[in-house]
Amino acid sequence: MEETGAGGGQREFKTFCVKKLHPTFGAEIEGVDFPSPSGEQLQEILAAMAKYGVCIFRKTCMDDTAHVDFSRRMGELDDIRPYITAGRKMRYKYYELFDAGNVDEDGNVIDQNSPKAQYQRSNALFHVDSSLNPRRASFSLLRAYELPPLGQGGNTDFADSRTAFGELPEPLKSELIEKDYVAAHCMAHSRKVAAPEFFRDLDVTTQPMHLHRIAQKHEPSGRMNLYVAAHAHHVEGLDAARSDALLKQLLDHSTQEKYRTSIPWENPTDMIIWDNTCVLHRAGSGTFAGKFKRDLRRTTVHDASSTAWGLIQKYQEGQASAWA
Repeated sequence: MEETGAGGGQREFKTFCVKKLHPTFGAEIEGVDFPSPSGEQLQEILAAMAKYGVCIFRKTCMDDTAHVDFSRRMGELDDIRPYITAGRKMRYKYYELFDAGNVDEDGNVIDQNSPKAQYQRSNALFHVDSSLNPRRASFSLLRAYELPPLGQGGNTDFADSRTAFGELPEPLKSELIEKDYVAAHCMAHSRKVAAPEFFRDLDVTTQPMHLHRIAQKHEPSGRMNLYVAAHAHHVEGLDAARSDALLKQLLDHSTQEKYRTSIPWENPTDMIIWDNTCVLHRAGSGTFAGKFKRDLRRTTVHDASSTAWGLIQKYQEGQASAWA
């Protein structure tokens, strides 16, 4: 499988083959020696991630242990312990594995009206992982464990936020850079947007928020990136009307169809790796919901760039009351 554009192309990497999925980002990679690629091959994977932002690897044959071990080679991993609520059961042996599927603690398909389903509705909004945490994420490594029958949907969709930044109207691009706008990110915000009735009593302004510049350089590629997503609650220093309008404009722009690709899951052990600092993603819909298992498991690599910790600020009680 050679790297292809419109009419094919020469092989770009020494240790594997690449097939482009979209004119500006995304690739399917074949020939990686999972579960333990060589040091040279790992460096080429990182180079491919810097260029393409999101890569799919088919039939990796990795189990949970291999998934976690390989992920550790990509960087320092986040784990679920800070997010475990009282009485919640661990589904996996490893704290580094996040549950990104539609099954309950006993392995059954969740009811669409269950609390877990309501919490997961925000996954269908374009977002980036961990922007709502003190330290954001770089790579997410999502592996299929059990999939719905083919044709039932459940793709994972991606949007190219680097190209989206580059194609902003020049006046808006200049404003973002000159004003150096900062967005406050919060999980409660995206959850309430996605399931407003279930979260009707949740006061988003009382929840922790973490700050990240909207226009910032993607260090692995040296390209500017538009770091905005569904978790972004408001823009610091702007009144609510202007903040809401700007965030909507930027999110609508960066998720236009021309910047998107949708990657289907085909086999158990397929793995998609993406860089949250240069692409957005969302869980695709489908007729599988409420009927078939879509058991996906994710590891999350902490960002190690100079902007990993954002502005390292937290909201004190009442500080964001103007956004109620």
